[in-house]
Amino acid sequence: MGVPCGEHRAVQVTPKDYEYYDYLLIMDENNRRNLMRIIGRDPEKKVYGLLDFSKHPRDIADPWYTGNFDITYDDVAEGFESFLRWLCRTGKLKEN
Repeated sequence: MGVPCGEHRAVQVTPKDYEYYDYLLIMDENNRRNLMRIIGRDPEKKVYGLLDFSKHPRDIADPWYTGNFDITYDDVAEGFESFLRWLCRTGKLKEN
């Protein structure tokens, strides 16, 4: 798919991230539980599942456990495309 595999690294979410970012997108309910442990509460409704914006909201399966990276890639692409459409539709992002 042309996604580079080098120079990526993960970072742990911090409570300050909640203050800084407008949206915190998670892949599944396990991520939500872990994120809520870190940030405590979500009074500004910033935490969303990535596929919450799609026509078929659902968790994204972790390919570490399923071994199926193609399905995960398709779900992530669907999620971000749906999120971008939602941002444009709600006026939170202007289309070029």
